[in-house]
Amino acid sequence: MLIKRRQFLTTCGLATIATQIPAFTAEGELANTIRKPPHLQVGDTVGLISPAGIVDAKDIEAAQQSLSQLGLKVKRGKHILDRYGYLAGKDADRAQDVNLMFSDRSIKAIIPMRGGWGCNRILPLLNYSLIRSHPKIIIGYSDITTLLLAINARSQMITFHGPVATSNWNQFTVDYFKRILFNAEAVSMQNLNPSEVRVEIIAPGKARGKLVGGNLSVLSAMVGSPYLPSWNKSILFVEEVGEDVYRIDRMLTQLKTAGILNQIAGFIFGQCTKCSLRDEPSFTLMQVLQQHILPLGIPAWYGSMIGHIKDKFTLPIGVEVEINAELGTIRMLEAAVSLV
Repeated sequence: MLIKRRQFLTTCGLATIATQIPAFTAEGELANTIRKPPHLQVGDTVGLISPAGIVDAKDIEAAQQSLSQLGLKVKRGKHILDRYGYLAGKDADRAQDVNLMFSDRSIKAIIPMRGGWGCNRILPLLNYSLIRSHPKIIIGYSDITTLLLAINARSQMITFHGPVATSNWNQFTVDYFKRILFNAEAVSMQNLNPSEVRVEIIAPGKARGKLVGGNLSVLSAMVGSPYLPSWNKSILFVEEVGEDVYRIDRMLTQLKTAGILNQIAGFIFGQCTKCSLRDEPSFTLMQVLQQHILPLGIPAWYGSMIGHIKDKFTLPIGVEVEINAELGTIRMLEAAVSLV
């Protein structure tokens, strides 16, 4: 039992230390600067993990086929098919898979299978100094927002909001994925079909800042924790699925009262998929967005290819961007991965 306990602590890191002190490099230096992970190349191996909801073997097979078409090999996490209630395994085991994928030198990127719920539970068990010393691409959306923000904040590393392994790897999604993560391009992102996903301007203008965000309900559930990055002059993007408008109001109010909204330089609400109005009296979603965002006096819009939709941007969290609310564009000002 003593050996097993020591192995667990070595792999996962001490939870108390991880939540109370800033991340350090392997040389013991304070992690002051953001790290960019190395870019992907054809023939690289990516790690598949299930840090949140349960997955089936058939989903893994489909994901492997999609990734092989990108020229990537796949290595499965040890606990990828575990089941523990509605979670893909016990917290310690899901955290161990994350830590092991970062420490495994054969793995060049980490792609969670799906979201759901559960990533928030493993944050104290992640080894953030280990992650920083082995920078790698980690990408996903929905509940994976938790990992992306925590690793960006605690390991000072660029992370990526984009497809999970079970996403629809169509031409639009793959194009942004490859240009940003393979080619190391600083791209400008704009909706593919403006008539299908229309930009609705909340407030016109341009702004520059560090891109930060993810799923709104997941983000709001992290408020007050030590796992969120700085919001100072950042560009906040959010998306949501299956929430009533009053709940969107509640979550934005939480960000406001927590002092987050008054720090940001720009705001993007991607898509609110299946966010319906009830029969009783209600505001529209746009009315709620205007009530919260217009007083901030910052560029903002609704309607970007971000969220629980088939066509997805790959958004680098922690990279400097310039947004144009009238055009609905997000222009990267630097590459998000290194070519070294």
